[in-house]
This record gives sequence, C-alpha cells and structure tokens, in this order.
Amino acid sequence: MDVGIQKTIVFLFFIFIGILLKVKFKSKEEITGIKKVILNLALPATIFIALLGIKVELHLLILPFLALGLNLLLFFAMPFILPLMGVGKGTSEYRTAKLLVPSLAPGLSSFPFILEFLGEDFLAKAAMSDLGNKVFVLFFLYLVAMNWHYSLQSSEKKNGGTKLKPLIKAMISEPVNVFIGAALVLLAFGLSMDSLPFFMSETLEKLSLIMTPLVLLFIGLAVKIKRKQFFQIFSLLCTRAALVLLISGIFVTVAGVEARNEILLTMAFGLSACSFWPYAHIAAVDSMEMDKKSKKRTFSSDFGVAILALSFPLSTMLILATLNSGSFFVNPLHIFLVAIVLLAVGFAIPLISGVSKKKWSEQKLTPHEINSAAAEKAA
Repeated sequence: MDVGIQKTIVFLFFIFIGILLKVKFKSKEEITGIKKVILNLALPATIFIALLGIKVELHLLILPFLALGLNLLLFFAMPFILPLMGVGKGTSEYRTAKLLVPSLAPGLSSFPFILEFLGEDFLAKAAMSDLGNKVFVLFFLYLVAMNWHYSLQSSEKKNGGTKLKPLIKAMISEPVNVFIGAALVLLAFGLSMDSLPFFMSETLEKLSLIMTPLVLLFIGLAVKIKRKQFFQIFSLLCTRAALVLLISGIFVTVAGVEARNEILLTMAFGLSACSFWPYAHIAAVDSMEMDKKSKKRTFSSDFGVAILALSFPLSTMLILATLNSGSFFVNPLHIFLVAIVLLAVGFAIPLISGVSKKKWSEQKLTPHEINSAAAEKAA
C-alpha cells in the first residue's frame, strides 16, 4: 500500500479512537482540558519550531504571497457562498465557517502526499508557500476573531482606541503569540533550533510531537455532526474545493504554467484541509466568553469541530485523486471541468434541500383547510 495512503489511515484512525473514547470522557470539562493542553503547550511549541525551521530562499519568495492571495480570495468569497449553503449571516456558525474555511493545513493533509508523489524539491516549494498561509491563519485570522469578539460583546459603542486596548492585551497574554514573538526575535538574530540549549530544544520537540495525535483525538472526542449539518458542511467543503480549482485554473492559464508537477503542486496545496489554528482562536474566544459567562457567543465550537472532522478526509481524497491523475490536469480546461462538477455537487445539496422544504410546506394544510376538506368529503 502507498505510504501516503497509510499515513492518511493513521490520521483517520486517531479520530476513530477519539470517537471510541467518548464513553470515557463523559464531562465537557475533561474534553476542555485536552483542548487547553493543545492551546497552551503543544500548539505554541509546534509553531515555535516551525518558524525557527524556516529557510527563506530568494527565488521562492513569490510563493508565500501567492498562498496568502488564495487565502484572502477564499475569505472574501465566504459572504457570498455561506448564505447559499444555508448558513445565515450574523450567526455564530457563519463567523465560524468564515474563519475556518479559507484556512489551509498543508502540514497535516498535503505535505505527506506532495513528498511521496512529487519529491523533496516540491515539498520545499510547498513549505515556502505555507509561510503566506501561516501569516494568514496566525495573524490575520486572530485579529479578525478578536475583533468580532469585542464587537459582539460590547454593550456600548467604543472608539477605536478602547477597542484596540483589549485586543493588544489578549494578543500579549496568549501563549501562542508569546512563542511566535520569541521565534521572530530569534530569527531576526539569525538563530535556529540548534542555537538553543539542549534541554530547551528537546522539551519543545517533545511537546510538538503530541500536537497531531492530540488534535486528532480531540476532533474524535468533540465531534457531534447532525445529519442536516453533515450535508451542509459537505456542500460547503465541495464548494471550497471548486473555488480553489477555479483560482488554480486561472493562475495556471494566466501564468502559462505547463509543467505537470508544478500544476499538481498548485492544486494539491490549495486543496489542503482546513487548519486547526483558526479553531485555536475560536477556542480561545470561547474560553474567554465562558469565563465571563457571556450569553452571546461569537463562534460555534461544535460547528468548527464538525468542519475540521469532515475537511480532513474529503481533502485527502481530493489530493490523492489529483496527484494520481497523471497528465490529465496539464490541460487547464480539465481543471475548470472538475471545478464545475464540484461546484454542481456543492450547490445541488442546498438546492434539493430547499426544494424539498418548499414542497413539504406546500403540502401542509391549515386547520381551516382541513375542516373545509372534511366538509366537502361529508357532502
């Protein structure tokens, strides 16, 4: 069996173990404890190591900007897409989806397959592209999440200065941001993980190792997907994949990219699963609101976990299908055709759901109509 497929099965198996462990984790506090370990230990250590491992190559500097451009295009497309999927504007689910769906998690989803199918050189390009995605998920989305939180929780209008103060305070107090700041300072002085004392680097690496298993177990423990929600998220993720392929097709056509592996890299990277890091922002905001016993909730944690749980297997299947396609996508027309098929699937589910609801409502009779029908039958 292919190594990439085996790795996928391992990831899915961890989620399955989490689902099985639900019977042992009966209280919400126990699951929240795992989430806090991820947010305050594993995630900061992972980000710190990832940032210190960055090797900036001048001829690849365009790649982070292209990835960031993809993130932003998806982010600004969400207000048009989400209402069509039945996610109402102004709801906690709307804000959750808008934060999560434009993000990418290539490290968990596409990197193993890019290495297996395309080789180390293309993995280096993917890692360089991920810099733009990291800026988006760690900085841009954090600011967006906190801004939504303070805007929603404010009972009275505040000026820009008073809004900015709690935002800066929250940024400084978050362990993730402290580790990011420390990593950037070390990078500025040309230091790397090898420059740190052994006990420190070894501790960080051990903490980083528990990140992926804990995240996958947490998804399995926390996921609660209703039937309606499953189809809603599935259609949303299909639409997301379609948008990625449309953007990739336009880029390949305009840039005149003809090399098969370059095209496959572009598509595979864009089809990566949704990132856990925006969910970390959601969890942090959720924790703040729980501590303050706030009635208004900025995000829906359950909806976020459901998106993550469905995003990973769907992205894996699409990435594997793409990388196994041979020279099929060398013709940009084929990219657009697959995008249209995914778009049709994405919009078909909400459309069918809406038609069936309309028919059902039309079939319902009012009490007056029921009495009239009974009188006519008696006559």
